[in-house]
This record gives sequence, structure tokens and C-alpha cells, in this order.
Amino acid sequence: MINPEFNLKNIPVRTQKPRESGLTMVMDKGLSIREAENFLDVSADYSDIIKLGFGTSAVTPNLKDKIKLYQDAGIPVYFGGTLFEAFVIRGQFDDYQRLLEKFGITHCEVSDGSIEISEEEKCGYIRALAKSYTVLSEVGSKDAEKIIPPYKWIAMMQAEIDAGVWKVIAEARESGTVGIFRNSGEVRSGLIEEILQHIPLDTILWEAPQKVQQVWFMTLYGHNVNLGNIAPREVIPLETLRLGLRGDTFQHWL
Repeated sequence: MINPEFNLKNIPVRTQKPRESGLTMVMDKGLSIREAENFLDVSADYSDIIKLGFGTSAVTPNLKDKIKLYQDAGIPVYFGGTLFEAFVIRGQFDDYQRLLEKFGITHCEVSDGSIEISEEEKCGYIRALAKSYTVLSEVGSKDAEKIIPPYKWIAMMQAEIDAGVWKVIAEARESGTVGIFRNSGEVRSGLIEEILQHIPLDTILWEAPQKVQQVWFMTLYGHNVNLGNIAPREVIPLETLRLGLRGDTFQHWL
């Protein structure tokens, strides 16, 4: 959404919130209430969903107030998948569900980036949570040494979609150096091409914290591609990339 005073032609049309494509998932790794208020003041219109990264919610003061602040701005909030894993590995899945209910959470993430569980068990958690919540699942390991072949990415993504997830997240961590990226940050383009031969583009939320990665996805798949793990301070810059108002994508939609 461009300010109406800026009467520029040939600006690409952005999908409108609530949207299924063109999503920007923001990672909050411990913003204070005041920082969250400042973030919303400029970036609420461009933020679709907020992840409280990994286990930060467990040590964040005034958590209930911050969640309410985001929800009052019309932005769903969910706990990072690592927190889900921390409960599951301790046999506390029921406690995790009670936690979601206590904080009025509407969205949740199921992942196995740090633990070893079978795909069948993972899909069981998805099916259980999908009865009450909008579920995102994450595919890919946080271990840079663990290389998952494309056919397994595809099979896992499809199984989790069939189990009831809203979006499947392609793992990259907040660093953008694992999963769909090499440890240098370079895109594993062959992997992504193979995935998209079987999984619909709008069903996937690509973790792409680095600008060069965001540009790569937009260049190939358009400005309304779903992108995640975006730092709060990078939401406005990302929106300018989507609209061709930054040098990296300036020529794309003229």
C-alpha cells in the first residue's frame, strides 16, 4: 500500500489483508512493549503474522500485554516452533495446549528442527492442534550438516498439508544459512524448483531473512511471494522491494 500522495504509475498490486499470498511473517525476538508499539506504528499494515522467535516467549516480560497489543492491531501471533519442541520432548504436549489457551493464541507452529520425531507423530500433533488453531508447520533441520533430499522435503510438506496446516514453512533459521539455503546464505535453487513442481507456491512460507534472498524469491516468483523471519526493522524495506521502490527490484515492474 503506497501513500496516496505518491502518484506513481506501474506500481505492482499488492494483495490485501487478510491475505493468502504476499504474506510477511515478522520475527519478534524479544521486543519490549514500547518497541512493539513503535514497530506497529509504522509497520502494522505490512505485517501479516508475528512469530515470537524460538523460546523467547518463555522469558519475555509482560508477554500477555504484548500479545494483546499485536492482536488488537489485527495481527495474529504464534510461539516459535522451538517452544513447541521444548514441550513435546519433555512429554508436555497437554501443557503446551493449555499455554495456547491461556494466552488466547489463535495460530501455532509444529516443527521438528531440534528434535527427532517421526513424520507420523508430527502429523498427529498437527491434526490435534488443527481442531482448534490455525497451524503452521516447519520443514527442514536447524542442523546445517543435515541435508534433506528434495523428495523428502516434498513428501513431508505434502503430508503436513494433508494433515491440516494453513502454511508450511521452509526452514532457514533467523540467520538464513540452513535448510533452503547453504551456510553461505546462497539459495538452494534446485531444491526450491523441485519443491514447486509438487507443492503450490502460495501454500509455502519461505524463511528469507536476508535481502539478497528476498530479492531472489521476488525475481523468480513475484512480489506477492510469502516471506518469513523478517526482522521488525526490515518490514518497511521489504515492502519497498515488493513495490519496486528499492534499487534491487527497481526495474522489475516498470
